[in-house]
Amino acid sequence: MQIREEHQLNPVADEVSAITAVVGPILRGVLYSLKRDIADRLGGYEEVPLLMLARNHRAGDGDTGICFEYAVHDAVRRGEASVQERVADALKLCKVPGDHLESILFGVEKAGSQQLIETATELLTSDSRILTGRVGQPPLLKRHIASAASAFRTRGAGSRLPQSIEGLWKADLFLGNSNAERWVGTTVKINPSDLKGARGLRVGLVPASQGKSDFVRLDEGRNLVICPVPYDGAFVETFYMAWEVVAAFIAADAAMPKEVALPRPAARQVARYLVDRREFPVLDVIAALDPLSQSDLIKSEVSAASVVQSGGKTIRPTVGSILAPSPTGLSAG
Repeated sequence: MQIREEHQLNPVADEVSAITAVVGPILRGVLYSLKRDIADRLGGYEEVPLLMLARNHRAGDGDTGICFEYAVHDAVRRGEASVQERVADALKLCKVPGDHLESILFGVEKAGSQQLIETATELLTSDSRILTGRVGQPPLLKRHIASAASAFRTRGAGSRLPQSIEGLWKADLFLGNSNAERWVGTTVKINPSDLKGARGLRVGLVPASQGKSDFVRLDEGRNLVICPVPYDGAFVETFYMAWEVVAAFIAADAAMPKEVALPRPAARQVARYLVDRREFPVLDVIAALDPLSQSDLIKSEVSAASVVQSGGKTIRPTVGSILAPSPTGLSAG
């Protein structure tokens, strides 16, 4: 089994390439919003055709938020410069050592819905620790992952997490530098007013306010380092354009949306990519779109990955894989 790691080589060259790069993680988020029983009827998540995803998706208030989590995670992993720069500044304020930025997507039964655990286990060792911003030895992250998942299901009741990280179950991502084995719990909110602190969370990642300052800062009241992701002409603007493409494509029943729905030529071009591939499995479409995101944007490196155990079952994850979807649907955290 192999792990593929991707690193950015060059800036995004054009609008079509930029939108295409973000459409992939959005499609992945929408795919795993399907209830397991529906996905199973369609051959499982790996075989769901893009056409059937459009016909079976049920829109929810939290769809944009969970897809934003996927997109930010993907942007960190593939080396989106504007996102990585802000995250690196946030980690410096959290006193996270090292210089190999990574993201682990962690989500469990969002609002009682889909169970998503994407644990890039090859990044965690027995020495990986979660930094809390408090005095004392940082807790071991790998030891407490299962307890954090369990605490989410009970909304913290009966949590077995140490007091210093009792709110870790509210994390959406773990950000850190893998070469230092130090991580910080991160909450991701597409609506900045929803941002709340908790013990175990150190970073709050939100879209920057359009047209306003987006500097990284410490919010002492919430004990969070606020990390605004750049908006104007940058990642958040691209995210919303990509979300517009996916939403319009789904609303059009996987056909080409009317021009009034997607007036931008670049957005319509990306929609054509999806329409042309509507009969293929979603995950295959995501893979096919990758080279269209700009051939010299990403450098791929391949390495071996280990087998892990989860819930009594053997799982062979890859970087960016989704582990253990639950029988229900999806909404934002």
